[in-house]
Amino acid sequence: MKKHLTLKNIVFLIVVIVIIIPQTREPLQILLHKGLSYINQSSMIDESERVEVKHTNWKLTADDGSVLNFSDTQDKVVFINIWATWCPPCIAEMPSLQELYNDYRDKVTFVFLTSDGFDVVKKFKEKRNFDFVVHNSERIPEALFTKSIPRTFIINKKGEIVVDESGAVDWNSDTVRSQLNQLLSE
Repeated sequence: MKKHLTLKNIVFLIVVIVIIIPQTREPLQILLHKGLSYINQSSMIDESERVEVKHTNWKLTADDGSVLNFSDTQDKVVFINIWATWCPPCIAEMPSLQELYNDYRDKVTFVFLTSDGFDVVKKFKEKRNFDFVVHNSERIPEALFTKSIPRTFIINKKGEIVVDESGAVDWNSDTVRSQLNQLLSE
């Protein structure tokens, strides 16, 4: 019996050490959130509860040097992901976002929005082989304001938020693709 307790203590100690050491903590957090992302599913907001995003003169600077004026997205399906390079749940969902972006970049306007500097973003994207365009903005429309990340909004052609999700989600799922296809056909 004493041998069994010693083994449990050793395993517990190893787990605590792995969690405490910064080099191992982040990969474990990312792995955990990646697993949770398969549980979290995107769901459409009922029509009666949808909030409209005003297509104001909101300018977004991109890491490729271009500028997106949000008013140019009127009558388009828009996918907005608010994230950061240091955020484990954000990092966990990024591969699924890249896959979705690969297939829908010509049909949907993607806005990957961060307050991180573009030098940090560039290194982050290069390390992980991401090629989506990332945007910065000094301000954000009130309907999209958030204190938690990752936060993702899908806006229909009428300018209404039809999906509002916090936390890591598997964005490359059949459910999300079906939602986007439905929104594109409306």
